[in-house]
Amino acid sequence: MKYAYLLINFLTVIFPVLLSFDKRVAFHKSWKFIWPGMAITGLVFLFWDVLFTLKGVWSFNDNYIVGIRFWGLPLEEVLFFLTVPFSCIFIYACLNYYIKWQFPAGISKWISNLMILLSMVMLAMYFDRLYTTVTFGLLLVMIFAVQYVLKSVWLPRFYMAYIVSLLPFYIVNGILTSVPIVLYNNAENIGRRVGTIPFEDHFYSLTLLLMNVAFFEYFKNKRSLAA
Repeated sequence: MKYAYLLINFLTVIFPVLLSFDKRVAFHKSWKFIWPGMAITGLVFLFWDVLFTLKGVWSFNDNYIVGIRFWGLPLEEVLFFLTVPFSCIFIYACLNYYIKWQFPAGISKWISNLMILLSMVMLAMYFDRLYTTVTFGLLLVMIFAVQYVLKSVWLPRFYMAYIVSLLPFYIVNGILTSVPIVLYNNAENIGRRVGTIPFEDHFYSLTLLLMNVAFFEYFKNKRSLAA
């Protein structure tokens, strides 16, 4: 089915878009704070995506894509960096509205420290695997910056949103990797999978969402201070 990956993108984003107009969360009013960060983050990750494709870290099954490509990437892969972050920021906004409890700051810091330690270990052990190195290198920089440089107060709520986002993550990535629509070269990752999903994907997604939420909070707070 040539439209399979395109359909996955559509189904990923359609409900968050429609529910954005719910009067309680009114997520559509926050759209203007999302686009700048998505553009910046998208450029960063698309750079690595193009490089990964050229280096054979992963490839795409022509049976499930429409065949339109940009810089060697399928149209659907480019859209992935819009639909997935948008949907996950929607989850983050809904949790902020409906659930007032959050991880205590100490627990959040413990999670950050664990991610930093894990990143350092993975970098030391698998420095010769491109996907592993880039994923945990970016994660290390992002977590350290948000936790210790910016000292972001929203980080505990982000971790909650990430945990919730794992449900759609397993559905979407499970389809992409089991069909498969995206094919991974195990020589460039550690070769461990959760079902059919490479271990690194969990942390690649974590870094992608963290960068998007960080920019979302930055532009939202910048607007509030200017008002």
